[in-house]
Amino acid sequence: MKFLDLAKVYIRSGAGGNGCISFRREKYIEHGGPDGGDGGKGGSVWVEAVDGLNTLIDFRYQQHFFAKNGQSGMGRQRTGKDGDDIILRVPVGTEILDEDEETVLADMTELGQRVLLAKGGNGGFGNLHFKTSVNQAPRRANPGQEGVERTIWLRLKLIADAGLLGLPNAGKSTFLSATSNARPKIADYPFTTLHPNLGVVGVDNAEFVVADIPGLIEGAHEGRGIGDRFLGHVERCAVLLHLVDGTSETLVEDYHTIVGELEAYGGELAEKPRITALNKVDALDDEERAEAHAALEAAVGGPVHLMSGVSRHGLTDVLRTLRSQIKEDRLRLKPEEEEETWQP
Repeated sequence: MKFLDLAKVYIRSGAGGNGCISFRREKYIEHGGPDGGDGGKGGSVWVEAVDGLNTLIDFRYQQHFFAKNGQSGMGRQRTGKDGDDIILRVPVGTEILDEDEETVLADMTELGQRVLLAKGGNGGFGNLHFKTSVNQAPRRANPGQEGVERTIWLRLKLIADAGLLGLPNAGKSTFLSATSNARPKIADYPFTTLHPNLGVVGVDNAEFVVADIPGLIEGAHEGRGIGDRFLGHVERCAVLLHLVDGTSETLVEDYHTIVGELEAYGGELAEKPRITALNKVDALDDEERAEAHAALEAAVGGPVHLMSGVSRHGLTDVLRTLRSQIKEDRLRLKPEEEEETWQP
């Protein structure tokens, strides 16, 4: 199944049914009078967060969602049938944006959450509604109210506890593969990861979700490379893990590149707790490792973890540090007798 995190859809609620003009004409009823019924209500358009979905691919093949119109009123004081509602089922974590792609209409962060996007039109009054003591045979009825038509955007932001950041080929996918059962594509060329991946990692009888997004390059916030649209998938994370390639000859510049992109992206992303790790240390000798570690710590201004996704060196310490930054209510605690998701 393809991954799709942005979709444009067109919605329209149903129009209300027209009121009816009718008079009771029966052979043995001397004073019949008006008996036109009201029109039915038009159907509404709702959006609901459901379980079992992690992509918006369904909206690639259907972009138009029109609710049913209400039925017109009928004689004998019969009200028209209400139009059926339409429900857009989306993954948890989906944002509903207005046509300008900036105004947030709803943020679907909880399972079962339901939001009204377009309310159906009310049905018109039949002539029975206008009967008075001075107007006992009204010949007027109201038309039904028009439905609401609008264009909206659906943007998916994955629900994860920790997010991975780094340049292409920094080792993010290898880290996710080594610490979870996720199997992202791994290769020795840039931009191997083309869409976000999720993995459940475990340490000290606790599990949490890690999100791996495609690598960023300088100028990503301006649309260079794959761009920064995937950064939305780590906006909801409690902590970010910044991986720096230890074999790079410009590792300090690499670190500042990612930090600069976070600041250019704006919002709260640059202010989130961030853990820095020097990756691929198994490819360095002791002298090179110490030199790279010292240079990166000076750039970060704080501690830097040493790790390797291939040899699994230092992974446990990194996972424990990530766990310490995640609130207990976001963790999935396991009984002592359960086996760990991953063992170093």
